[in-house]
Amino acid sequence: MENILTFVAILVVLELFEAYMQKADTLYGVVERLYVWYRKSIFAFFLMHPSFYFVLFVVVVTDMLNLYMILILTFKVFDLFYKIELIKSIFIRQNVPADLSAMLEWKIPSWFFLMGVGLYPPLLFYALL
Repeated sequence: MENILTFVAILVVLELFEAYMQKADTLYGVVERLYVWYRKSIFAFFLMHPSFYFVLFVVVVTDMLNLYMILILTFKVFDLFYKIELIKSIFIRQNVPADLSAMLEWKIPSWFFLMGVGLYPPLLFYALL
């Protein structure tokens, strides 16, 4: 049980780090912050998502790959590739559809960035039980 709580606590810290690094007023601001890392290197971009690697580490260490772990990994993979596609669409191809352009200017409430903290640690806790 101590290992479970330790893993969950580490994931909370990593999710808070990611939330802090991505926090912005609009979706465009979030993508712009991520593009700074993407422009340096795709590897730097991926390093800004340490919770994904930590979950992979937990899967390997605990040898546990159940439905909850698969859900966490699936959400994380879709999140990463969605961000990459947004970066490519906005900054590289510079081809932004009108509906996406309007969404980029929406204000994002500050609690939105804490959704990962509210979603992934409980899933990890249930996965490790």
